[in-house]
Amino acid sequence: MSRRDPLVAVQQMRDHGKEALELSEGRSRADLDLDRMFELALTRLMEVLGEAARRVPDEFRARYPYVPWRQTTDLRNVLIHDYDTVDFDALWRIVQEHLPPLVPQLQAIIDENLPAK
Repeated sequence: MSRRDPLVAVQQMRDHGKEALELSEGRSRADLDLDRMFELALTRLMEVLGEAARRVPDEFRARYPYVPWRQTTDLRNVLIHDYDTVDFDALWRIVQEHLPPLVPQLQAIIDENLPAK
């Protein structure tokens, strides 16, 4: 599989999403304000998740309309281009509410597309 393979991008989305969930486990929204390393790490994980989503071709995305492709790439754009105005309340809400169902959805896509052994 090449870097441009949509399945590689979906795997990167899953991996970075899973890591963001693990990193935020046991943490609170206030920790984003109190712990700069936590803020930077969580932001970077979500940036990469969004960049990977951006690399998934439209025809592959169309097969999985329940995945919030556009919102994920929009988040990446805000985190990268509007880094000085990031709404950390919104970022925390995304990680806490939207990421937990997304990771298993991505895993299901991977499982569906892996060649049978």
